[in-house]
Amino acid sequence: MFGPRCGIYTPNHAQDITRRLDGWELPEPVVIGDNVWLGGSVTITPGVTIDGHSIIGAGSVVTKDTPSGVVAVGNPCRPIRSIEV
Repeated sequence: MFGPRCGIYTPNHAQDITRRLDGWELPEPVVIGDNVWLGGSVTITPGVTIDGHSIIGAGSVVTKDTPSGVVAVGNPCRPIRSIEV
């Protein structure tokens, strides 16, 4: 389930100024497992995997992979407790 105003971003811009000015981007996949719940206004950055059966708290910014069966919150998003699956 997705709350309102969630953002899932896949492009990364080039660090080299010439390539960036040319519009170069490197897309990286985002993987969201089964039975994941994203609270409102969650931001997911490129290359992140959120394993199944997890809850991501409202307003969180997910910058790294999140394990299965956890509640994770914050900026940057971090697991705060396990949940029963």
